[in-house]
Amino acid sequence: MSETNKKTSTKDKTETKPKVAKTKKTGEDDKEKMSRSKRAAITFPVSRIERLLRDGRYAPRVESNAPVYLAAVLEYLVIEILELAHNICSQNKKTRITPQHINWAVGNDAELNHLFSNVTIANGGVVAAPTPATEKKTKKVTKKKSSASAEGSQTY
Repeated sequence: MSETNKKTSTKDKTETKPKVAKTKKTGEDDKEKMSRSKRAAITFPVSRIERLLRDGRYAPRVESNAPVYLAAVLEYLVIEILELAHNICSQNKKTRITPQHINWAVGNDAELNHLFSNVTIANGGVVAAPTPATEKKTKKVTKKKSSASAEGSQTY
């Protein structure tokens, strides 16, 4: 390009005005913006989970419905754990859920215990699991034989 063409092309770019968005008519119904969390009727943030999936580079592509599904699964797990922890708190007549209650809730549920088998909950304490050594041994009730028959077996 010649110098005159360069000058005119840059001059044309600076002289053009940016396009302004047209305003809507007042009579039209405006659709309210809804987040993806609201559309899916879940509490967990879908957009944040999508951002974390993309930034984490877990896969080269992330489908648009993957973070919605993951958010729903995470929300279900949290609700399940908190419900079990709440039940334990109410049994112990406590009003506050502590990490120990969460640890007990996870330890008492077979599926959650399997899911959290390699997880350590901070300040969770130890879940008392019954083992053969710690189980109460029940004594077998035996009837005492009469003294005459007992003596007869002991004689030589």
